[in-house]
Amino acid sequence: MSSHIEHANLRPGASGERDQGEQPIRFAGSVLGARRHICAFFHSRDEEYRVLLPFITDGLARGEKAFHIVDPQLREEHLQRLRATGIDVDSAEQSGRLELRNWAETYLREGHFDQDGMLALAREVIEGGSRQGFALTRLVAHMEWALGDWPGVDDLVEYETRLNYILPEYKGSVV
Repeated sequence: MSSHIEHANLRPGASGERDQGEQPIRFAGSVLGARRHICAFFHSRDEEYRVLLPFITDGLARGEKAFHIVDPQLREEHLQRLRATGIDVDSAEQSGRLELRNWAETYLREGHFDQDGMLALAREVIEGGSRQGFALTRLVAHMEWALGDWPGVDDLVEYETRLNYILPEYKGSVV
């Protein structure tokens, strides 16, 4: 099991409020530095959510946007785990604070992985959160699809490398 958690900070001055990019971001018991890109592997779903849920709930409590990419077959389980931590999922979705998409809407549009399309989507998500008035966007992406034989999956490492060059434009962080 793997999850790829992307956390992107906006450019300084993008909001009239205090720059939240300077507030510490905690993940798995550590404070993340200025550049954050971590790929996390887990032994079980319970372990995965023990690590992810504090990261997710902290961001929502701070008024940040949460953008999650999940296995379409595990969408309801994901929402149930969010609800179990006290997150009002319906309210968060209606307000735009929580946006949930599946692999076919993101990584596997048109039935294959297109790294250029996914890089464009990453920018769109980060900038879209800013346009919506959120100081930060935390993107949590479940990546088990990459274990399949999808066309374009061989480009995943190059995509991750290219993502490392884009995220610093936003004080970007990827966990």
